[in-house]
Amino acid sequence: MPHPILFRHDMADTPELVLYGAAASGSVAVEAALTLLEIPFRVIEGATWASEVARQQVGEANAMRQIPTLLLADGSMLTESAAILIHLADTHPDAGLAPAVGDPARAQFLRWMVFVSSAIYALHWIKPDVRRIGAPTGAREAVVQAVHERIAFCWRTMDAQLKPGRYLLGDSLTVLDLYVAVVSRFGPWRERFHQEAPRMSPAILRVDEDPRLRELWARRFPAD
Repeated sequence: MPHPILFRHDMADTPELVLYGAAASGSVAVEAALTLLEIPFRVIEGATWASEVARQQVGEANAMRQIPTLLLADGSMLTESAAILIHLADTHPDAGLAPAVGDPARAQFLRWMVFVSSAIYALHWIKPDVRRIGAPTGAREAVVQAVHERIAFCWRTMDAQLKPGRYLLGDSLTVLDLYVAVVSRFGPWRERFHQEAPRMSPAILRVDEDPRLRELWARRFPAD
């Protein structure tokens, strides 16, 4: 069984959270948010798309056997990367990682968080086993190519409708920036993302270079 990887901060009065996750996966966006919020956490490492052991491991907490799965300080469990990121931002409002309810930017923040989750991230579920959508195993290469083309179209659509400032929603970094910074590392990968989303790219490169996150990116999900 994989050994848990520990990440800790010197905050004795803050309960440690437990995150089921894996390097080069969507859970890294959650790790980035926890890092910025300086919340102590422990990662139970396991790539569920590649390991039955990892699926069984996370299955003890999440019947869907998927990552990320976050165990909160009160013992409750939270799944779905967008939901976790929104929850973390909303429960730590002083950090400014999401527009507050009532802020004019809130509606677009929610729109694009759900868009990245449902229109882009969710498509990657198909790739490890194309039989999930009824395609034969022999068609995997064609299916993956079609998935990547759809994702490129979605990035292009998002780019056409956003008006970024320093970050995607303006001049303040939000969990949307963290989410896109991670999901844009998936296929069809960053080079294609930069081609399809030239207005979004400077903001995401700024997230890559954030000194608070540089070590995390290098260790958990290098952009290249």
